[in-house]
Amino acid sequence: MFHRGRRLRRTAGMRSLVRETEIRPQDLVMPYFAVEGDEGTVKPIGAMPGQNQLGLGALEERVGKAVDNGLLACILFGIPKEKDEVASQAYDDEGIVQQALRRLKASFPDLLLITDVCLCEYTSHGHCGVIEDGCVVNDASVELLARTALSHARAGADIIAPSDMMDGRVLQIRQTLDANGFEEIPIMSYAVKYASAFYGPFREAAESTPKFGDRKAYQMDPGNVREALREGSADIMEGADIIMVKPALPYLDILRLLKDRTAHPLAAYQVSGEYAMIKAAAANGWIDEKAIVMESLTSIKRAGADIIITYFAEDALKELR
Repeated sequence: MFHRGRRLRRTAGMRSLVRETEIRPQDLVMPYFAVEGDEGTVKPIGAMPGQNQLGLGALEERVGKAVDNGLLACILFGIPKEKDEVASQAYDDEGIVQQALRRLKASFPDLLLITDVCLCEYTSHGHCGVIEDGCVVNDASVELLARTALSHARAGADIIAPSDMMDGRVLQIRQTLDANGFEEIPIMSYAVKYASAFYGPFREAAESTPKFGDRKAYQMDPGNVREALREGSADIMEGADIIMVKPALPYLDILRLLKDRTAHPLAAYQVSGEYAMIKAAAANGWIDEKAIVMESLTSIKRAGADIIITYFAEDALKELR
């Protein structure tokens, strides 16, 4: 006798009955880019069709529609009017992310608000920290990241997500939050963030392209696997509640490795380059966009992600209704 695997594939109902991995609304986090200035601003991001920089009024409107479709969590990035050498708008209590937090928390109290904590969108040089003698200095940068995290918590953030890849920043953020009465605010650390070419479109979206050099001195080398274990373990020991792998699809092996090695919740970021490639291929009629989106998200979850940050979150929620 031979195995008749097709018995369980015969109908849609049969396939659904035995399906091992499914995407749920609570798995998805939608990124938004809040821009300082006119409230009604909707500025298309050329490299990411369908995504925009949004003024606070436009942001509230778009988030509201997504919430009506089942969105449960989003992550906020900010684009300030002015930038300087020390990213002062990142930790200003009246900064764009802080304003967005207060606005969204008042309108959507049940929506989980996650904030990306980094300095690159706020520095005039575009790097993720303070520059001295042409290099990003670690400890001075960590001080500013902790100040930024605290200002986000005060403005209403539910989860703090440091993405800078400075050493020791999770510990300093944890200590700063705890010392100021925010012991219950979790940290979702970009623990395993590779120096990836897949970030290209994001740098247009966040206006954060480095003015010189690159980020290879602080983001991880794409060829390394064991380093991911070290970085993930370090952030967990420092107090991270959730750890993240970024990008997602090119690093599904890393995602699986970490899933097998840690009991902590695991996030994955389907980044701008992944989004842009799918959009470009779909625009040329080469692929079925909806099918590819759901298949790619399923692959990320199947590899081990408990949380998926994706620019397709709004579209996927419509498919899941």
